Amino acid sequence: MAEKIYEGRMTAAGSGPVTVFLIGMRINSFRRVRSWWPLFRVMPKMLRELSQDGGSGLLGYRMLVGGPRLVCLVQYWSSPERLLAYASAPDREHRPAWAAFNRRMREGKGCVGFWHETYVVPAGAHEAVYVNMPAFGLGKAVGIMPVGRRGDRAADRLAAVRNPA
Repeated sequence: MAEKIYEGRMTAAGSGPVTVFLIGMRINSFRRVRSWWPLFRVMPKMLRELSQDGGSGLLGYRMLVGGPRLVCLVQYWSSPERLLAYASAPDREHRPAWAAFNRRMREGKGCVGFWHETYVVPAGAHEAVYVNMPAFGLGKAVGIMPVGRRGDRAADRLAAVRNPA
């Protein structure tokens, strides 16, 4: 099904705090499939589990591929506490998958690389613009609205952060 294109300039509707979690892996050796393939299989399960649980704190996500070796997942969370709670919950998909992945990484001796970055962004400290796009990124996670409702320029949309009342 084709995604709806929103003509003109739109921005993310949410102005509250957001936690942005970037996670990815780099395949250093395609021949060592045992080191990286299981993560490809379990990641959709984790995303499905989170998406079906309205209270998980996951607002939305986007998978990005950077060439043949790099896969990145951009996730938007309602808070760092919700992200950390999911990561450490023993009864959810992540904890056992992470333990198994760590074992494979050690056994693989550099065949797969892993990274993550977490950014906790306070309310009003983010802005977004999407031009002639389907809902994307933060806008897909929290909804979109016409730019004019928040200000026509990025500086206008971020003014509350630079000049608090």
